[in-house]
Amino acid sequence: MKFGPVPVDQAMGAILAHSEHLPDGRLRKGVVLDGDHVAALRAAGFREVTVARLEPGDLHEDAAAAELARALLSEGSDIHLSAPFTGRVNLSADYPGVVRLDADRINAANAVDPMITVATVPDFHQIRSGGMIATVKIIAYGVPGTALSRAAGFARGAVRLVRAKHQSASLIITDTPGGPGSKGAEAIAARVTGLGMELVETRTCAHDAATLARQISAASGDIVLILTASATSDPFDTAPQALRLAGGTLTRFGMPVDPGNLLFLGELHGTPVIGLPGSARSPVLHGADWVLSRIACGLPVGSAEMAAMGVGGLLKEIPTRPQPRRAGRE
Repeated sequence: MKFGPVPVDQAMGAILAHSEHLPDGRLRKGVVLDGDHVAALRAAGFREVTVARLEPGDLHEDAAAAELARALLSEGSDIHLSAPFTGRVNLSADYPGVVRLDADRINAANAVDPMITVATVPDFHQIRSGGMIATVKIIAYGVPGTALSRAAGFARGAVRLVRAKHQSASLIITDTPGGPGSKGAEAIAARVTGLGMELVETRTCAHDAATLARQISAASGDIVLILTASATSDPFDTAPQALRLAGGTLTRFGMPVDPGNLLFLGELHGTPVIGLPGSARSPVLHGADWVLSRIACGLPVGSAEMAAMGVGGLLKEIPTRPQPRRAGRE
């Protein structure tokens, strides 16, 4: 691609690089200049304009962005592409779910030419329906077709959306005299429905292991969520012990994500059971979101996966936190 100032009379068929103000209105950058444009520029007193001119083998920015965006999609993906505009195509989710990325492929595509770029949300990012997953941006007005082909080859199938495999969840809330009661149930329900699932029931019971065990056994959801009145502070505390009494097993207690440290994970006859910390009563991003979204979508999440969540696991502080991370007031 050739770029630079040219006499107005030689600008026909070139791409206008910078917007110009004319008496009849603004001539926007990116327009392919025709005879009327050239005449208007000449009449307005312009002697030269800065343009880009594609050379043989170059792809226009919109065509390049569209080709690279199509390459990124995995087969059967629930992701739609925007129409290309100013060298950009956005990839957005058709349904709620979890984004999976092949970072090596995307990095390789971004290394081909600085004018060819792909930006994405993080891997395992939970996305709502219509949420933007990635954007392809061609920075120049055109790029060599050979470079675009290489980038598309590296990026092929690097982006996919995993939808919820489970359809429903049950929420069990334990209560104590003077405890929080059902506070936070709405935030938990929003987490479930935000994944395209249904919260089929909310059960309330006393905060003791035997009673909670019966409620766990009776829960009908594909996933069981437990929100306790008192914090779970040990693998043999009330809620984990109730899971064992019901015939289930504890996979992991504690995770290196804050807020979310006191979450526990287990299963009962193949049904995932998630013990939620009290901090999950807040709707802000929480370690519970990371665990619930992966389980809902059928993605692996066990002790090893939870242990690997620490890098990037320091999330936003909760203003109502009983014991903030910093002592004193700011």
